[in-house]
Amino acid sequence: REHGVLMRVLLCYREMTRRIQAGQRVQAPELHDAALIIHDFIEGFHEGLEEGYVFPRLRREPAVAGTVTTLLVQHARGRVLTQFILANATARGAVSPGTSARLAAAMQAFVKMYEPHEAREDTVIFPAFRQVVPAAELADLGQHFAYLERQQFGRDEFGAMVARVGRIEHTLGIYDLGQFT
Repeated sequence: REHGVLMRVLLCYREMTRRIQAGQRVQAPELHDAALIIHDFIEGFHEGLEEGYVFPRLRREPAVAGTVTTLLVQHARGRVLTQFILANATARGAVSPGTSARLAAAMQAFVKMYEPHEAREDTVIFPAFRQVVPAAELADLGQHFAYLERQQFGRDEFGAMVARVGRIEHTLGIYDLGQFT
C-alpha cells in the first residue's frame, strides 16, 4: 500500500519538475505537502518498518545482503533530498524562481533513485523476505504493522494519505488516470 502512495507522489514530483523545467510556476503548498507525505508516511513509517523488521532479517541472506545495504543508503539519501525540498518549498506561496531549479533537481534525483528502489523492493526484497519468514509470522507482522500504523497516525491514515495525494494530483491536472492511456 505504501508503495502505491510513493508512486503517486513520484508522479507529482515528475509533473512539478516538468513544469519548472518548462518555465512554469509550481505552487509551494502542493510541493510541500507532497514532500510531507514522503517525510511522514514513507520515510517516517514505511521505511521504519523496512529498517526495523525486514532488512535485519535479510542482511543475513547472502543473495540480497548487498541490495539491503544499497537500499539503506538510498533511504538516507532520500531523507536528505526530502529535507531540502521541505526547507525550500514552504507551505505558502509559489516556489521562488531562485530555488526552483534546485528543487527540480532534488525532485528529479528522488524520482530517479526511488523508481528502481521501489521496484527492487517489490521484486527482490519482499519475495526474499516471504521465503525466509514463515507464513504465520508474516501474518502476525501484518497485524503488528497495522497496529503500529493506527498508533502512529490514527484510524485511516492510508485513506487520508491517498486523499492528500489525490488533491495534489487534481491541482496539477494529473488525477485523471485516462490521460495516461
